[in-house]
Amino acid sequence: MAKVMEGLYYSESHEYVRVEGEYGYVGITDYAQHALGNVVYVDMPEVDDEVEAGSEFGAVESVKAASDLISPVSGTVVEVNEALEDKPELVNEDAFANWIIKVEMSDKEELDQLMDAAAYEEFCKE
Repeated sequence: MAKVMEGLYYSESHEYVRVEGEYGYVGITDYAQHALGNVVYVDMPEVDDEVEAGSEFGAVESVKAASDLISPVSGTVVEVNEALEDKPELVNEDAFANWIIKVEMSDKEELDQLMDAAAYEEFCKE
């Protein structure tokens, strides 16, 4: 069973958001990295790019497939995880420690549209 962490927000497209103040750290879930297999490339936006909830902001490529990244929140990208440029496999090692983008969120109420850990676990069982 894939690991689900308490205290995060989850989307149906298998991204998570870890909220710290006005910032959201966005990555893919453990479930998603298991489904993808060995990640070989992470396509990320640039700092200062705008992301919109429900819209694509990049992609994750594995030996098996490529998958679009869908932002769970809207806002401005303030940081990208540069470690993933050289070591995309970090996502497989610990999907929750290796977020992809840090976003200054423009509307925290969007978080209400996302699932908590218990709801996401149920969603993954379906």
